[in-house]
Amino acid sequence: MQIYSCLLVDDEPPARDVLKHYIENMPMLTLAGECSNAFEAISFLQNHSIEIMFLDIQMPELSGMDFLRTLTNPPKTIFTTAFEGYALESYELDAVDYLLKPVSLERFIKAINKVISKKEVQLPGLHQTIPSIPWADSFLYFRSERKMIKVVLEDILYVESLKDYVKIVTLNGPVVTKYAMSAMEAMLPEQKFMRIHRSFMVSVDKITSFSQTHIQLAVAIIPIGKLYQREVIRKLCP
Repeated sequence: MQIYSCLLVDDEPPARDVLKHYIENMPMLTLAGECSNAFEAISFLQNHSIEIMFLDIQMPELSGMDFLRTLTNPPKTIFTTAFEGYALESYELDAVDYLLKPVSLERFIKAINKVISKKEVQLPGLHQTIPSIPWADSFLYFRSERKMIKVVLEDILYVESLKDYVKIVTLNGPVVTKYAMSAMEAMLPEQKFMRIHRSFMVSVDKITSFSQTHIQLAVAIIPIGKLYQREVIRKLCP
């Protein structure tokens, strides 16, 4: 399992303490350091290799956004702030996510999943990157039964919505976690997973047969919602 080194940059110790607690409880993360302002962070980054930086926006002397603009090769950056008004600007700076304080564990995990489930591939001759997920070894962590459970994407059969929760049915059994189906749909690669119903997503590779109204998997027969029928048939019969 790859271990991701993290840096906290925030002038508020209580805010850092919350993130430190979350990091300490996630086995794929390690806290490399913490800084109370941008100038400390500049010095730290000159001497350490960091994969993920949690960056406050409103800090004395130099804001988090202005600090990020000074970096030529910044770490994956997750902004943490008490203010909503900077969200658009943060994504223009290629931030991975934008977390509002107080940061909940659920939103923290979702932000981390965005980092660990995506790698960037440089296009030859182009000054841009595209997200690429190596399918064979892709995985996400989900909080279930008071622990973080690793779910290999290739092992997922289908996902079922259970109101405020989802049940992720895998080759190794089900995992129930507090996520919205829309969040799952955004995280899972669309070339491998397909929404077929308000309450169901399926792994395309695990489909054994289908009709106008149902998808057959090895372990279940799942209905196709009327609003999804046309798109499902189009994708399965291009």
